[in-house]
Formats: sequence, C-alpha cells, structure tokens
Amino acid sequence: MPASIPEHPIRAVAFDLDGLIFNTEHVFAIAAEQMLAARGREMPAELLKQMMGRRPPEGFVIMREMLSLDDSPQTLHEEARDRFLALLDEHLEPMPGVFAMFDLLESLGVPKAVATSSPRRFLDELLGRFDLEPRFDFTLTAEDVQQGKPHPEIYLTAASRHGVDPREMLVFEDSETGSRAAAASGAFVVSVPHEHSQHHSFDVSHFVADTLADPVIREILAVGREATRA
Repeated sequence: MPASIPEHPIRAVAFDLDGLIFNTEHVFAIAAEQMLAARGREMPAELLKQMMGRRPPEGFVIMREMLSLDDSPQTLHEEARDRFLALLDEHLEPMPGVFAMFDLLESLGVPKAVATSSPRRFLDELLGRFDLEPRFDFTLTAEDVQQGKPHPEIYLTAASRHGVDPREMLVFEDSETGSRAAAASGAFVVSVPHEHSQHHSFDVSHFVADTLADPVIREILAVGREATRA
C-alpha cells in the first residue's frame, strides 16, 4: 500500500501495545486455544479478529456469545489472564524493529506514548520486563477511558496529553479495530499487521508497513518533521 504524505507536522507518536510492541497477540492466541480446548472448543480466526484491539471485558463478552460458553466473561478473562502470564517467560518477544523505532524517535526529539486497551497492571508487567516505561512520556490504558477502541477516545486523550492536534500525531497500530480508532481521532495511521491480523481491513490507514523497521516509516517521519520546521 503506498504511503500517504502527512498533511500536518508530526509532533508526537502513540503506540498500541499488543501485537505492536510485543508479540502478545501470539501469546494470547496460545492461551485462548488452551482455555477453549479444555472446553472442547477451538479458537476461530474470526473470534480473534473481533477481540483484537478491544478492552478485555468487551472482548470476552464476544468470546462467550460467539461460542455460546456457559462461563461468565469475568471468569473467561481471569482464566485467560492466568494462562497468558504463565506463558510469558517462554513466548514473550519484542516485535521486529520496535527498539530501533524508539531510538529513532528519541533522536528526532519526537515524544511518544502508549495507548492500549489492556489494563494498567498488564501494561506495567510487560514494560517492566524490558525496563521500557521510562522511554515513554506517558501511558494510557483501559482504565483511562470510558469507551474502548474502535471509539477514538484513547487517541484523542493521547493527543491532548501530548499537547498536539490529533492530526499532528502518528499512531502505530496492528489491528483493524485499533486502526479504526486512530483514524477516527484524526491521527496519521501507520498499521503494522502480524500473523494474526494480516487479513484485517486497513482501508482507513495511511500506510500499512511490513514491520516497524519498514524504511517508508522513516520517510513519513522525515516529511512530518520537515512540516514541523516549515
């Protein structure tokens, strides 16, 4: 997909977390498959797509309804969380290009934040494993908004915290739900699909990258920085 040229200066960046900074969508898929296998069920691709990018309470309502499960969404959430945490030591990895992108943004003096649908406890657990929290100007989680993605609230909040117009913020997302939230906020959207989201629709995105190391992202940031100086 050809990249669009930013029409406004890029003054700040917001990162999604799951599937974008870490391979947590892959880890969650393993945990969910284990949990559903214990109930004699399988994890359909459409279910993972519908859950991806949403806050856990909303995602597990979808799981319960789609698979007609007897368990409450809270019970499913708690079991999935416990299984997920047990898998982290073996399976958790940073996504390709993420640390180099942090380095680039810091060299350019572009402030960055995390805006995730995950709970703060979960965010702190993941960032703490790699001592990443100090590298962000701030972080936003499920507890910081009233409405979850695909509603744009979290990205509107991120732009406000950054002190920029949403159109001056670049958002990195990995899912259709998250990309729609970012686009609805007015941000410049770069989507970075992975194995579990590569078939999502990214028709609202300005660019779809292979990884965060995609050289086109550097070009987008360069154009955005030139606009800042103009």
